[in-house]
Amino acid sequence: MTEQNNQTRTAPVPGHRIGRMLRLGGMTTGIMGDMLAGGLRQMAQGQRPHLPGLLLSPATARRVTRDLGQMRGAAMKLGQMLSMDTGLVLPPEMTAIMAALRAEAPHMPPKQLQSVLNTAWGTGWYGRFKRFDLRPFAAASIGQVHRAQTPDGRDLAIKVQYPGVRASIDSDIDNLATLLRVPGLIPREMDLAPMLHEAKAQLHQEADYIAEARHLTAFQTLLSGSDAFRLPELHPDLSTPEVLAMTYVDSQPIDALTDAPQDLRDHVAQQLIDLTLRELLEFGLMQTDPNLANYRFDPASGRIVLLDFGAVMAIDPALTEEFRTLLNAALDEDAARTRAAMLRIGYFSAATAPRHQALILEMFNTAMAPLRQSTAFDFGASDLVRTLRDMGMAMGSERELTHVPPPATMFLHRKIGGIYLLASKLGARVALRPLLERHR
Repeated sequence: MTEQNNQTRTAPVPGHRIGRMLRLGGMTTGIMGDMLAGGLRQMAQGQRPHLPGLLLSPATARRVTRDLGQMRGAAMKLGQMLSMDTGLVLPPEMTAIMAALRAEAPHMPPKQLQSVLNTAWGTGWYGRFKRFDLRPFAAASIGQVHRAQTPDGRDLAIKVQYPGVRASIDSDIDNLATLLRVPGLIPREMDLAPMLHEAKAQLHQEADYIAEARHLTAFQTLLSGSDAFRLPELHPDLSTPEVLAMTYVDSQPIDALTDAPQDLRDHVAQQLIDLTLRELLEFGLMQTDPNLANYRFDPASGRIVLLDFGAVMAIDPALTEEFRTLLNAALDEDAARTRAAMLRIGYFSAATAPRHQALILEMFNTAMAPLRQSTAFDFGASDLVRTLRDMGMAMGSERELTHVPPPATMFLHRKIGGIYLLASKLGARVALRPLLERHR
């Protein structure tokens, strides 16, 4: 084993459910205390307290990002997921706080790491390796990744799950949901239960590395022979429900291509957009976590490296066809068919006020504009992201708008939004309509 000099933060992961509950409960109590004190100060100054604004105070933001970052696991993961909300669920103040959780998590101390691996592989596991780096080269909400080499020369990336994550998913989310229900944050009538239920299900899946191994294998099959993509290979002899062993793929961050030639940036963005369409309309299987760290580039082969298949969602064939119908109607600019498809998918319900239906339709049509043009859309020069964000924030401030789209639709849009942001970061220019026409 080797331990490299490390200036990166380390912090033990709370491994017991009761300890995690107490810490999350303490965080929520502290936040509500901060908000109460701030509200009293505003009242003393003759002002009417503004609860969302109080939530975004620097002290509250520091508390949330510190505590959820140290917790890791479901609490941090849900925060990351909510930070990509479009404004339909959370007000912008809460989304801004959650966005800070996209930063890399602290590492487990080496002693805690060794304890986790002793449980997974048995004591004396280090004898199975020629080299094992105790310092991870990546750390996120569910686990951290170490580089290792076996005596037979296999160069591996070993993903190790934080202790206690799987057992505490439901309680973590229930406790974090308490914060979301602070009066004034979201309309009292808004039902977050379906989204929270789906988040629990997805996180249970992400924390099952045997399931992730199956998803990795499935995507290996779906993309076999691809000249555009490369995936790591699974090493089942070292994989368990809490440890995932894969081939280490030498590559560079995808955003390192921001200074690459324009045609390469265009090619990478086009391939990722087309892959998203294939996942929805052909595979019926979608990797729904668009974190930039999940996409890398291999300069030697010119291929995009796909990582992390924990957040994979199976898409019901009926939903696939509804989205195909919606895309066709939107491309044809058929307003009646578009509205009917959006109603069936669940963007709004028959009970949604006509004014709110119109706002949602306007936002959808704004997002569709670049997909309708046959010429290349310049992601880097467009202000569409800002426009949609502003529209989403405006809708989020509509306290009477209590409809929440189905979880599957929200996770799908999380993926689409992430790929759009990546294409924007690359400054790519892609003709989008021809890509959609292939899937009519």
